[in-house]
Order: sequence, then C-alpha cells, then structure tokens
Amino acid sequence: MGVSKEEVRARLDLSALVGEYVKLQSVGAGRFKGLCPFHKEKSPSFQVDSARGYYYCFGCKAGGDAFSFLMAMEHVSFGDALEKLAQKTGVVLERRQGERSHKDMYEVNELALSYFREHLEGPALDYFRSRGLTDPTLAQFELGFAPAGYDGLLKFARGRGITEQQLLLAGLVSENEQGRIYDKFRARVMFPIRDPLGRLVGFGGRVLDDSKPKYLNSPETEVFKKGELLYGLNLARREAVSAELVVVEGYMDVIAMHQAGFKTAVATLGTALTGEHATLLSRQGIGSVALLFDSDAAGQKATLSALDQTIGSSLLVRALVLPSGKDPAEAIQAGDLDGLRSALEHGLDEVELRVNYALERFNVETIEGKRLFLDFLLPRMQSPNHIDLAGHIAHKVRKLVAEKIEIKEDRLSEWIDSKAKFKTLSTVQMVGMLEGRAGEELRERQLARFMLRDPQLMQKLEGSSFRSRLVNEVMEILKTSGSREAVFDAFRGKPEEKEVLELMFGGERLDMMEGEGNKALLERQNLKSEEGVQMLESRRTEDELRAEITSLKKQLASLTGDEQYGALRQLGELQKAVEAEKRSRISRARA
Repeated sequence: MGVSKEEVRARLDLSALVGEYVKLQSVGAGRFKGLCPFHKEKSPSFQVDSARGYYYCFGCKAGGDAFSFLMAMEHVSFGDALEKLAQKTGVVLERRQGERSHKDMYEVNELALSYFREHLEGPALDYFRSRGLTDPTLAQFELGFAPAGYDGLLKFARGRGITEQQLLLAGLVSENEQGRIYDKFRARVMFPIRDPLGRLVGFGGRVLDDSKPKYLNSPETEVFKKGELLYGLNLARREAVSAELVVVEGYMDVIAMHQAGFKTAVATLGTALTGEHATLLSRQGIGSVALLFDSDAAGQKATLSALDQTIGSSLLVRALVLPSGKDPAEAIQAGDLDGLRSALEHGLDEVELRVNYALERFNVETIEGKRLFLDFLLPRMQSPNHIDLAGHIAHKVRKLVAEKIEIKEDRLSEWIDSKAKFKTLSTVQMVGMLEGRAGEELRERQLARFMLRDPQLMQKLEGSSFRSRLVNEVMEILKTSGSREAVFDAFRGKPEEKEVLELMFGGERLDMMEGEGNKALLERQNLKSEEGVQMLESRRTEDELRAEITSLKKQLASLTGDEQYGALRQLGELQKAVEAEKRSRISRARA
C-alpha cells in the first residue's frame, strides 16, 4: 500500500481534514492555528502546515501527518485511517488477500442482518416491546429475529450470490457430520455486534423459550474475537472519551441504559473482562471505566477478576453495585432510575473494593490472616513506576493496607521490596551508566534535530557513529532518503514514535549545541570545515532574537502611549532581524 499511501497524502488537504475537528485560523502561507484537540488550553498552540502536511502542538507536543491525526482523533489503526482517507480522496487501495476476505465477511454479515431485520415481527417483536424498547431503539441497535427454519438464511444468501463457504467462514451456518449445511441461528432474537469502527463482525442470539443455550454468539472468526470486543462500544466510545465507560453484563442492559440516556454503557460477550479489553479501551482514548456487575458473591468475584485484567493498563476503574439486586435493564423497566443514578455516582474505587474484599475474606486479627491478606493484595502493591497510574494505585493500596493491619508503611515497603524479583544494586548501576552517557546523548539528539530541520545538511556530515541507537537510526534514514517523511513513516506506531516527533517538531531552542562537549561532538562527526559551527552559532543568535521578541511581547500589555509605540517599533526590527538571520543561515548551509 506504499504507493497508495503517498497518493492519499499528496491529494489530501490537511487543513481541511483538521478543520472538521478544530476551528482553524489562517496565519498565512498555508499555515493555520487553533486550540489543540489533544489537551485543554485557552490560547492556541496547535499549528497546521498544509504545505508540509504536518501538524504540531507546542503545548502537549502532539504532532504528525494526516494519518496520525485521524488515528488520534478516531482512535483507529493506521490501516483504518488509510482506508478512511482513501475514501475521502478517491484513491483506490490495493488489497491483500486477507484484507479482501475481511471485507467479504463484513458484507456477508450485513446481508444476514437485512434478513434478520426483515423477520422481526410477531413473538420476537412482542418480546422486545415487553422489555420496554421503543421503535427508535429497535432501529438504533438493529435488532432482528432468526426464524426457526433449518435453512432460511442459507437460501436467502444463495439467492444473492453468497456461497456456502462464505457463510461458513462468517460463522452464520454450520455443517453436520453428514455434510449438510444449516443455519446456525434459529428461533432467536438477534443482536448485531459491531467493532469500534462500526463494522459488523458477528451476532448474538437469545431464545424466546426455556431451551438451551439461552444465549449463542457467533463462533470465533478472523473478524470476531469475543475477548477483544465489547457490545455497544461503537455507539459509546466517543462520549466515553470525555466521560466514564460503564461495563455491564448483558445486551439488554446496554440497550436499556442507552434508551434511558446512559450513553456510555457496553457489555462483554459472555466472557470476563480481559486484558485485551483493557488494551482496546486504552487505544480508544478511554481512561475511566465503571464495572456494574451483580451484587452477589459471583458478581464480586467477576468484578475482581475484571480488575485484575486492568493491572498495568492506564484505566482508572470503579466498581458499582445496584442496591436493589436487579440488573440495569430490570431496574430501568421498574422505573428505578434514581437507584441506577445513585449506583453510578457512589461506586467504590478499585483500591477500596480490593481491600474491603480482602478484609471480608481473611481474618487480619491473626498472624496467618495478615499474611494471607498481604499475599492477596501484593500484585496491586507492586509497581515499577510510582509516577504512572499503576504506581499511584499501588501507593494508595499500601497506605490503606498499612492502616487496616496497623503496620508502619516503611516496614510494609521493605516486605514488598523483598518479594520483588529485581535487585536494587543493579538498578543503581544502570542509572549510573545512563548518567555517564547523558550529556553526549543529549547533544547527539540536538544535532539530529538540527539535521531533521534541513535534511540537505546531511550532505555535509561525515561519519555515522552515535551513542544513541535512535539517533543512529534517524541519521541513517536521513542519509539514504534525504526526507523527513521517511523518518516519520519508519517510526510510525513504534515505541520510539513520540521521541522522533519531539526531535522533528519540539525543542525550538538549540542553545545546548554549544560548549566544549558540543565542539568535541562536531569534531568527532567531522562536520566539514567550520560550516557546522557557523550554522549552530547562527541558529543560536536567531534563537536569542526570538527570546527577545517573546520577552517584549509579554511587556507590551503593561506599556502605554509612546512606550508602547516604541516597543512595537522595536518588535518589528527584531522580527526583521530574525528573518535576515534565518535567510543567512539557509544560504550558508546550501552554498
């Protein structure tokens, strides 16, 4: 898809794309500014350069091209972003076999949905009506019915050119020992299941009588993986980014909550919450999750199991309980909206839930009970990073545990550390090594930043041995391609992407490229003659002028009359000097 990607990039107006999400103001020469969509701010620090095809925020350091912007705003993969932008620009993408088969499955599922929707009548429609669902809700969730016949869907699909093999791959039909093909879903109300992008990946079906199984989901396929899907996430994800996602147990709970105005409800597909779910939610930009399970012992166990899956993720988790003992759909149908609202407002956070559960389970009045209590909570008290969310929760658990079993926090920390697998000494030694290299590595990064601003300068740089692996890779790509875009594409989606973005767009000041250490670095890299030093000195002068401009702008508000007029004239002269210095630097670099 390399050619297609470049064609999409060439055809797309980045400012038009960003303008769909951000109110932009032109600042001239194809450049725009606006309030950053990735963090809260009052003054615009977010800039779009249509000519170069990049955006960058000087506040939160977010930056990239059209693909990364759409990935961040819609929380989609690169492939999905490419698909959307290709449609927007009219570019036809070349598809691999696997991608074609996925597209076929989505289309087959959509055909099956039209069949199920067509048959929603009689007892099936009465069932949904008896649960209090309205016509708009039936339409929004695309609810349907699979008739009791042996091969109704099979015949319907065949008549529209769909093969048995396609239906088998999509999990819509099954094959018995005699080789006969039959409908998988029969005599069931049907719940279509879509992925976060809205693609129809499978179905859930519920019987209307007492036969078993009560619920039946599509089998695992290339596009349907229960442990990685949440029912209703396609509808809830946008609101949940700025609110709290509520995870419930059943399809009807989700539908009833949405109809009642609780628009962030989703459900697992008959499984416990998994680590894959936690990863999925984090990728969708969702940071806060509430688990609303049954209040009985099984419900508590399910809640704790779900919490365990969020360890190491960036999710802030709460546990909710409906005091009535009803599930959300039953509570809503009974008119107990106040009880549901109260449950949503007064849940326990993860720390309180874990500690309270452990206190009920173990007798901490005894030495053995204390030991079991500590062992049970140990995984949540350990964290390699006390700055991130996991570290914050670990600290909170330690504090509450120390209080509950009346032990000093420092003694508790010693015990936890004794359980850890790593040795403090080796960690200290590693830190010491990093400190010994930090100065030169920082200067290397500044040099890389300088080259990224003008890749043509690579022609004047000989040698490519750097201490920093990242700088080595960046310089090698620049040397072979002479292109910033190639550097960005090479690191897209990789752990180093953020560091590369910072090199490309951050750190407007290059003051650190001075002093004996930097001269030694330039000498080691053999930047031809004195050109490198001249360029760096010129850049430093330019930055000093910019610093004066910034300082003068801050003073303007407090000046009046002639003083303000004089300052404005001085500001104009400084800006002219910056442009002159910049032209001089570029001229020397390209001479």
